[in-house]
Amino acid sequence: MKPRMVPHNRESRPRVPRRETLQRGVIILPSAFTLGNLFFGIYAMVSAIRGDFLWAGWYIIYAGVLDMLDGSVARFTRTGSAFGAELDSLVDAISFGVAPALIMFQLFFNDTQWSWILCFVYVTAVVVRLARFNIEQGGEAKRYFHGLPSPSSGMALASYYPFSQTTFFATYLSDLPWAQIMAIAMVLLSVLLVSHVPYSKVGKIGLRTPRGIRNTVVALAALFLALYVPQYYFFTVFLLYIMWGLLKSVLIGFLDRLPGGDPLLDEDEDEARAEVRDLDYGDLGPRGRVGMHVDDDALEEQA
Repeated sequence: MKPRMVPHNRESRPRVPRRETLQRGVIILPSAFTLGNLFFGIYAMVSAIRGDFLWAGWYIIYAGVLDMLDGSVARFTRTGSAFGAELDSLVDAISFGVAPALIMFQLFFNDTQWSWILCFVYVTAVVVRLARFNIEQGGEAKRYFHGLPSPSSGMALASYYPFSQTTFFATYLSDLPWAQIMAIAMVLLSVLLVSHVPYSKVGKIGLRTPRGIRNTVVALAALFLALYVPQYYFFTVFLLYIMWGLLKSVLIGFLDRLPGGDPLLDEDEDEARAEVRDLDYGDLGPRGRVGMHVDDDALEEQA
């Protein structure tokens, strides 16, 4: 007697929701961008050791672009995680801490005995900045960065050498004592990294609101300049960004005139402008045992 064949029931297989399957497929995308950031950070250090400072600077710029994209991809695909935030911080410590410090060491401090301490101070400030960022802002900036962002400081240092190869630098700035200037700059950047100075984050682009349209126009103009004159653009923009945040806090007294509430918290603009009204729901509850309505006169008599 042949055993009876039981038809396979496809319905008995556990089904994975399509949305969950898609999430599993794209969850590696943010980490892939982060590891690409690490690749360029390591390659920048290799190039600096080989004496190719021009490409070492550009590789850190590439790392900064990928660092910006990994967060955007994580938010767009809704695949952000604590693991991704920690991985991003570890990679940023290399790409925007160790790598720029190594470039500065190879350029200016290789011939002196103790000037490497400047590199140590800078890398320490970057690591402390990233650790504080994860604790205070959960791996994602809200309205402001608490202190100078490490990618901005790292790319400012890295973009110096490409800027130094321009005609403008050779004509007007080449005679300045750049070793001393960059030593002071590294100390200043270290202080700003661990400071309480709020630095504005990049505005959201879009076409639905006037602010979004303005941010889109600015972003397109910045992209054009970055592609057309990169040697001038990156160093100048990061220098202005760093100085503007500092001047806004020190000269204008921005820290003493922050808006109400915590500026690091993310607030929806429409909710921020919404009218706050006091509502009294005391008369809407049912009376009796179910609603537990309390008569104020009865309480006064009992008292």
